[in-house]
Amino acid sequence: MTQNTSKNPWFWVPSLYLTESIPYVVIITVSVIMYKKLGVSNADIGLYTSFLYLPWVIKPIWSPVLELFGNKKKWFLSMQLILAVVFLGVGLTTETDQFFTVTLAFFWMGAFASATNDIASDGLYLIALKPDQQSFFVGMRSTFYRVGMITGQGLIVIIAGYLETSLGDPSEAWSLTMIVVAGLMLVLTGVNYLTTPNVIEVRVAKADQPSFGKVFATFFTKKNIGLSLGFVLLYRLGESQLVKMASPFFLDERADGGLGLSTTEVGFIYGTLGVVALLAGGILGGIAISRDGLGKWMMPMAFAINAPNIGYVILAWLQPESIAFATTVVVIEQLGYGFGFAAFMVFLIFLAEGIFKTAHYALATGFMAMGMMLPGMLSGYMQQWLGYTGFFVWVVIATIPGFVMAYSVKYPREFGKKSES
Repeated sequence: MTQNTSKNPWFWVPSLYLTESIPYVVIITVSVIMYKKLGVSNADIGLYTSFLYLPWVIKPIWSPVLELFGNKKKWFLSMQLILAVVFLGVGLTTETDQFFTVTLAFFWMGAFASATNDIASDGLYLIALKPDQQSFFVGMRSTFYRVGMITGQGLIVIIAGYLETSLGDPSEAWSLTMIVVAGLMLVLTGVNYLTTPNVIEVRVAKADQPSFGKVFATFFTKKNIGLSLGFVLLYRLGESQLVKMASPFFLDERADGGLGLSTTEVGFIYGTLGVVALLAGGILGGIAISRDGLGKWMMPMAFAINAPNIGYVILAWLQPESIAFATTVVVIEQLGYGFGFAAFMVFLIFLAEGIFKTAHYALATGFMAMGMMLPGMLSGYMQQWLGYTGFFVWVVIATIPGFVMAYSVKYPREFGKKSES
């Protein structure tokens, strides 16, 4: 395959992964805040918004279609346009009587489009960049993916909070916010059309193309696949539950065990110092692995991504009135997450190695989504049963399997290290 060399990765990798993450975070995370402000219970929020992970879990079923047919760039541009329409649909139905059912239906459609967009975007990354470039840009890639998440959790939530205050109507505020998100997706689609490379994807003759079954079978016959999938499922077991209840914890009244923050304050915490910490952690993580290889950094990065969860236990126990305390916890968590997630992303690249990189990467990220979905579905019930303090203690305990798998999983220690040549 050849690529348009005039398209510098420094220009298109950030925009592509910004556009990959924004719909994901709006569907999976911002929807939690929206439903919380519209009066939906924690149990229903945890169950139904976690169920929205399902398209990411089952996306390997249709990933071979993108591997064998069509063009990656055309695929992700089409999906991004559909996502703009989906968010417009959410915005236009938030104020209806059946808003929960109708907006969930739109989010479901958006989840399938977003999952397909992920497959195509990741596929372009894997075929347009050389292996050492993939390792070098993994920090930039995961950083801008997280910047997109902070854009959702920060800027978009701040806009919603401002509109809640100025309009005095959460339904109208979130309706307008989702219409803004639709416009943002349309703009980003245009940017990706102009900046991403046009890669010529060389395929074997149609008669020699492998079957869907072979594409799947070659993944599950990889060496040490059981350990590898255990790592993918369990590395973020604590976070899979924390991420669903963190925003409700910040928003719930102090009498209910929360911190009683406003929507704007929650957006501000994630959208200011958290962004700086995240950028630093993600970039440093990518550079560290590119310099030394995955083996040296796996356990330190597992510690970085999991240990900061203890801060939420302290927050729930003390319920400090100062917003600076909560901000400090979030900054530390974001710094650790950015650094630790780099190891996870490089391992997924290793797991996708072979002749079917796009489909195998989709399979790996499907298992990653399963590891987020199943525990997340129970998180609301766990929180209501244990209270916030007990729940966050449980989250810390749930990080133990991640440490065990990070220590046990097999991979070349030098994988991801930049070539000396």
